[in-house]
Amino acid sequence: MIDLLLFAGRILLVALLYLFLFSTMRTGIGLVRGQRRDAAIWSVDVEKGSKMLRGLHVDILGPVVIGRSPSSDIVINEPFVSATHARFTLQGPALVLEDLGSTNGTLVNGHPIGQPVTLRDGDEVQVGDAIMRVSRR
Repeated sequence: MIDLLLFAGRILLVALLYLFLFSTMRTGIGLVRGQRRDAAIWSVDVEKGSKMLRGLHVDILGPVVIGRSPSSDIVINEPFVSATHARFTLQGPALVLEDLGSTNGTLVNGHPIGQPVTLRDGDEVQVGDAIMRVSRR
């Protein structure tokens, strides 16, 4: 009799374990689907600048630093560009551009920025002689 009771307990434990795993997996998949739907995918395309830069396409998946330094994500080797000139940052679904205290400044749609700016689809960013277009897919 005790063997039958222990066997039924094991079956119940396995059934509860499968139920728990199924509900956890279903919740996790729902979160991933929701994140994919809400997440904005931003990219930067270099339209004007040196021959090496022209046509460069960068998907923004995290902070992207622009500068003359070889450690920058987008390297613009020009004398008017600071070592770490500006940075693109994702803040939720928004893309923010911040000048990192550069000597010659950063322009958005032809206007110099003094503080972080939230960018819109199609905005034009100029660092030195390089002109980049921001797009959202």
